[in-house]
Amino acid sequence: MSIINTLQVFMELRHLKYFLAVAEELNFTKAAEKLCISQPPLSRQIIELEEEIQARLFIRNNKKVELTEAGKYFEKEVTVLFQNLERISIKTKKIAQNVSGEFRIAYISSIYSAVISDLIKHLKEQFPYVNFKLFEVSTTKQILALEQGKIELGIIRSPIKSPKIKSQLWFRDGFSVVYNKSSIQINSEEEIPKLKDETFVFFNKDYAPHYHEVLLELCAFYGFTPKIIHESNNINSIVQLVKNGLGISIVPSNIAKNNQDSQIGFIELKKVNLYTDVSLITSKEDDSEITKSAVAFLLSRQSLSNFECDFSFL
Repeated sequence: MSIINTLQVFMELRHLKYFLAVAEELNFTKAAEKLCISQPPLSRQIIELEEEIQARLFIRNNKKVELTEAGKYFEKEVTVLFQNLERISIKTKKIAQNVSGEFRIAYISSIYSAVISDLIKHLKEQFPYVNFKLFEVSTTKQILALEQGKIELGIIRSPIKSPKIKSQLWFRDGFSVVYNKSSIQINSEEEIPKLKDETFVFFNKDYAPHYHEVLLELCAFYGFTPKIIHESNNINSIVQLVKNGLGISIVPSNIAKNNQDSQIGFIELKKVNLYTDVSLITSKEDDSEITKSAVAFLLSRQSLSNFECDFSFL
């Protein structure tokens, strides 16, 4: 019989909590104080536990208390058991929240679009009592938040390296140069090298390090190192700075294709084989119906032709 089966048959969780307290303190008096009980009942519970599993767990004498080899093994297994119980409790709570609770979705500013609003409407119809919350958060912070259970779904620009997170490609995006038409005279991709003496507006390196590096690679492909004068953490701010004539930038083509401002021009970078992957991230342990529904909806809308960017939210 396995240790877990034995625990299920012979003992109460109270015995195990008392055992862990004594194993941690290695002092019956201190353990009793920690548990808010007197020492004699605690000693009796430990004796009962040892009798149930037919193993001596502690070496007791007037000077000290020590774990036996069997006790050390038992402590390790019981600790894992309680960790599993906590995980089960948390997961049970999340399942219950599918009916009435909170579901948090994070996104990066450069990909927010009308499809996100459609997603919330879709989920509200299916789960009317759930409170859906949206947060604009950088990729790095989204990954940490998901690992810590602070969000349920993230929309990021890859790559991602985390053993706790499941990532699914939503769509692959190219890049386009964005410029103020009255300040820059450029008509084709072949003229991109002429921009070497211009000032650039980029995403902040600390905010989006991988994305920042990709932009540098793009400039290197066209034979120059950009003069980065301004940095921002928000795509709308970057586009606005470009519109105000404070520099040029390189943005995801999805943003370019959905911008209708007559003062701004875009040139798609088709020659360079560099892309940015927009991915959906969820916890590997999350199999809730809300998460499944949200991911399925977004994947069904992955065609860029369905996206209509709302720049008031970028």
